[in-house]
Amino acid sequence: MSEHKVVLEARGLVKRYGHVTAIDNADFELRAGEVLAVIGDNGAGKSTLIKALCGAVQPDAGEILLDGKPVKFSSPMDARERGIETVYQNLAVSPSLAISDNMYLGREVRKPGILGKVFRMLDKKAMHDNAKAKLSELGLLTIQNMNQAVETLSGGQRQGVAVARAAAFARHVVIMDEPTAALGVKESRRVLNLINDVRSKGLPVILISHNMPHVFEVADRIHIHRLGQRVAVVKPDTHTMSDAVAIMTGALDPNDHPAGAFCD
Repeated sequence: MSEHKVVLEARGLVKRYGHVTAIDNADFELRAGEVLAVIGDNGAGKSTLIKALCGAVQPDAGEILLDGKPVKFSSPMDARERGIETVYQNLAVSPSLAISDNMYLGREVRKPGILGKVFRMLDKKAMHDNAKAKLSELGLLTIQNMNQAVETLSGGQRQGVAVARAAAFARHVVIMDEPTAALGVKESRRVLNLINDVRSKGLPVILISHNMPHVFEVADRIHIHRLGQRVAVVKPDTHTMSDAVAIMTGALDPNDHPAGAFCD
């Protein structure tokens, strides 16, 4: 697989809320096997862009392509069925349910044969074993009991469950919205390691974050969004954090930078 193969692409997306234009002819490009960070000031439209890519909102104009083929997502479930998993900022986990139940929430595994087809019995052992294996793959060895409620876990462990769920079922893309927000230093480090683990398994990751040190540590490329549009795509080895912030706020014209506005 070529490192420049485009997995998820958006062309000319537009989304309006009355007289407010949230995204204005916005473009987006995610390549195979990369971590693409999306940064932008508050109100820049990056959240609406990401919501359009994961089916949470439907754009008024433009098109979205998955593996080069046009797609339309009517809901997050529709995007999920296409292999796009999202780790939301609020994690979207059910605190009172067990870890394994959260991993398979909405896609429970039924027992084989008549027990599953007729009596619709769940295969809890299979879900338990698969959940434990996936968490072990991601290095969450501190979680031993898959039957404990998610509300008993630390913030970093809950984040790990959400990431493990996305990595377990994603076939194309993992989207992570502010994954280190409100986490401590140690827990943030664990989440960054999880992002690298997901990438090492061949899944491209979209990372939305305001934390510039984290962005520059894990991202291969950085999509800079401003006033509803993509204004630049830079790399950590060609632009500094100060450059990225200046472009993001409009203090620097990206075309005036020696490396240009768009880095391959």
